[in-house]
Amino acid sequence: MNKAIIVFLFILSTCLSSFTVVHKFYVSVTQVEYNKEQKSLQIISRIFIDDIEDLLKERYSESIDLDESKKDPEVQKYLSAYLGQKLSFVVNGKKVPFTFIGKEYEEDLVICYLEIEDISSLDTIEVTNQVLMDLFDEQQNIIHVKKGDQRKSLILEKERDIGMLKFSE
Repeated sequence: MNKAIIVFLFILSTCLSSFTVVHKFYVSVTQVEYNKEQKSLQIISRIFIDDIEDLLKERYSESIDLDESKKDPEVQKYLSAYLGQKLSFVVNGKKVPFTFIGKEYEEDLVICYLEIEDISSLDTIEVTNQVLMDLFDEQQNIIHVKKGDQRKSLILEKERDIGMLKFSE
């Protein structure tokens, strides 16, 4: 009888564990704020460290380490290059380049600071954000854009990685 109970418990635990699926949430959040006085777009992008580290290792170098204490000088170079390929902005119908200002770490996130200068007005903004979509099919990139008191948002996914927002004066 003990054997029967052990077999039953094994089958039961196998069945129950098959319904338990560990699912990781793949998301980044990018905030864009129009600074009228400085005529610029100030951009902050938050990405999970482990996800971007996996991607940078796969794409650039296996030796990349996003451990803040190691201060790897290559990390900023690779982050800037990758974001330059996967993130783009069209403001008022004109494609505009951004400058990678720097990065910092906050708990399990890498925070990247970007800026687009010489923006005299913000009527429309088209954002393409393919960050991490080449590694994770489930990746979602949330974009929040602020102009004065107006706030608008987009959720971009692999099949829809471009979105446009319109602002009124």
